[in-house]
Amino acid sequence: MTSSELDISGSWVPHSCTLPTVEQPVRTAEFDEVFAQAVQHLEQIDDTRLRFELDATAAVAARVADLTVRETGCCSFFTFTLTAAAGTLHLDVTVAAGHRQMLDALAARAMTLARDAGGEDA
Repeated sequence: MTSSELDISGSWVPHSCTLPTVEQPVRTAEFDEVFAQAVQHLEQIDDTRLRFELDATAAVAARVADLTVRETGCCSFFTFTLTAAAGTLHLDVTVAAGHRQMLDALAARAMTLARDAGGEDA
């Protein structure tokens, strides 16, 4: 992915996203809310995978599951894996190597919002 494929408004949404343009700010705001309210820790597992440690509540799990299912409908280059085990809730976000720049932008956005909210400790 080249920098020209990323939205220049500062969003992590690439131009290849098939969500109608008018709906993209709403979807971005939904992710921003999760990043600000539910992220406890963010870890870069490797070049193409992020792991979010989230508040381990049923409400957060349901919200994130709904959001990620809808996101894969327009951005098929994302793979989301939501795992609840032993009192933890993790969301892994994986992309192909060609979308690494977009994953980096997503990580930067999530870290900024989580830190500003006082939740992210990475």
